[in-house]
Amino acid sequence: MDFTELRHLAEQIETECGKAIIGKGEQIRLVLTSLFAGGHVLIDDIPGVGKTTLVKALSAVLGCGMVRVQFTPDLLPSDIVGMNIYSQKTGEMVFTPGPIMTNILLADEINRAIPRTQSALLEAMEERQVSVDGVTYPLAPPFMVLATQNPVETETTFALPAAQLDRFLFKLSMGYPTPREEAAMLRTVGDGAAFADLRPLLSPEEVNRFTREIRQVRLSDPVVAYIVELVQATREQPELACGASPRVSRDLFRASKAYAALSGRDYVTPDDVKYLARYVLPHRVLLSHQAALSGLEAAGVVETVLAQVPCRETGEVLAHGQNA
Repeated sequence: MDFTELRHLAEQIETECGKAIIGKGEQIRLVLTSLFAGGHVLIDDIPGVGKTTLVKALSAVLGCGMVRVQFTPDLLPSDIVGMNIYSQKTGEMVFTPGPIMTNILLADEINRAIPRTQSALLEAMEERQVSVDGVTYPLAPPFMVLATQNPVETETTFALPAAQLDRFLFKLSMGYPTPREEAAMLRTVGDGAAFADLRPLLSPEEVNRFTREIRQVRLSDPVVAYIVELVQATREQPELACGASPRVSRDLFRASKAYAALSGRDYVTPDDVKYLARYVLPHRVLLSHQAALSGLEAAGVVETVLAQVPCRETGEVLAHGQNA
């Protein structure tokens, strides 16, 4: 299948978003990968580096509905998923949808909400539905949670539990801009990003179409084996108390397909898997107590795994091997 159209579209999206946020092409490409892979993204970085700007710009260019929810300690699950309210007109309880009934949910400063409220996202993120008083309401595709959190502030925050972190396909950081990028930012959007001027290049229906087509991207048997061996290796590292779950294998499989398609290819290479593993794995493994005390970081252990696990075969067999 020819994914040239999608590659050109991804380049156009990055260029259009560049009118509002400068120098974040990699982060934009990774969020697009997550969207087409059916995943969610946690953006973990200090205030002021453009986390919210990135989400707002992408939402405008993708032509998808976006709702921003400011997560605070007093936020309740019903404030997100909705609730049943008594209607005096009909004499019955009527479901009032919450902000989660959108295409892109910006969960701003997600770690400020209490664990009970954080857990309200679990069903929606995994099963694309919410349940209220025993009734299930499906979420219309596409649906993606883009959450932000500040890693340096711990006061009045609640660390995301492992079950919540495991629902996020990628964990990204924005990073500081280079001096040239910062100067360009001041010249271009110093007076404020004009989101209304961004041109929508997609629609929800087109996102869904590309998502279906991406399923046809091929993975050869050696590449599938490489994904499995990487995930298995995390379960054997002495520095990790808990390795990656089978959900991680599935997510890396899906993300690799989306990333390859956005690169204009109908097949996945080991380099695709290796590149994405750095964003998929670290937040979904748990350091042992001793490793944490010694100052090790999960990202460092993942790099060790990537160095230890080779892909058995390369070349033509990877491009034209058996479909998966």
